[in-house]
Amino acid sequence: MTVAGTLAGQIAVFAGPSLPPKVRPADPRFTWLAPAVAGDGYRLAQARPRAVVLIDGLFDAWPAIRHKELLELMARGVRVIGAASMGALRAAELSAFGMIGVGRIFQAYQRGALVGDDEVAVMHGPKEMGWAVLTEAMVNVRATVISAVRRGVIKDYAGRFILTRAKATFYKERGWPGLIGDMEALGGRAAAQARALAAWLPAGRINLKQRDALAALEAALSVDGLSRPWPSSPPRTRFAVALAEQVSGGVIGRERLPARH
Repeated sequence: MTVAGTLAGQIAVFAGPSLPPKVRPADPRFTWLAPAVAGDGYRLAQARPRAVVLIDGLFDAWPAIRHKELLELMARGVRVIGAASMGALRAAELSAFGMIGVGRIFQAYQRGALVGDDEVAVMHGPKEMGWAVLTEAMVNVRATVISAVRRGVIKDYAGRFILTRAKATFYKERGWPGLIGDMEALGGRAAAQARALAAWLPAGRINLKQRDALAALEAALSVDGLSRPWPSSPPRTRFAVALAEQVSGGVIGRERLPARH
C-alpha cells in the first residue's frame, strides 16, 4: 500500500496501553496507530499528517522508535507532541529541537526528577486484547500513594514501604496485588494499612499516564497555535539512512498505517 498523503490533515496518534480504545475520544480528526516502533516515524513522514502525537511505543521485543525519525518529521514541518509514556521520554530528550512535551510525566523527565524508563514501562496485552494493562507503571503507583497519604488513607511509613518495594520490583511484575500483599504480610499495623489501601484503590487509584495522554490530545487539537518545529534535517548517519531505505523498500516493520479510500 502506498502511504504518501494518506493522512493529510489528520492527527496521527501512536497509542496503546496508556490510552486503550475504550477511553479514546470519538473525534474524526484523530487517526489511531499502534504503539510506535523503529521505522514508523519514517513511514509516517510519507503520509504527511497534520501532527503526530506519540504516547506509546514498543521496546523490548521490538526496536524502539528512533530520535532521528522524529527529528525528520519535525524537519518536514510536522508538529510532534509527546506525553505519558514513550512520548514523554522522547519529548524530554528532543524538546530542545522542537518536540512538544505535555503533562506531568514529561515535566518530571525534563527537569530530571525522573530518569529511568522503568517509570512508565508496563506489561500489556496485544491489540486484540485492547492493549490491556497487566502491570502498573511506577509513575501511577507514586501518584496514587502520594494521594493516599495526603488524604489520610495510609500513614507516611506505609507509603514509603509501597514506593520502595514498587521501585525495586521489575516492571513486568509490578502490580497492586503484590505490593499490598507484601505489606500485609508484615502483620500488625502494616497489615491494617494494607487493607485500608486496598479498600480505597478502586476509587482512589490515579492513572497519571492516561491523564497526560488525554492532555496531549487536547494540545494536538490546537496544534496550529503551537511553536514551529526545528527547521533543519537531522544528520544522515549510516544507520538512519539504512533504516529509512528499509522502510521505503518494505524490508522492515509492519504495515501500520490505515488505508484511505
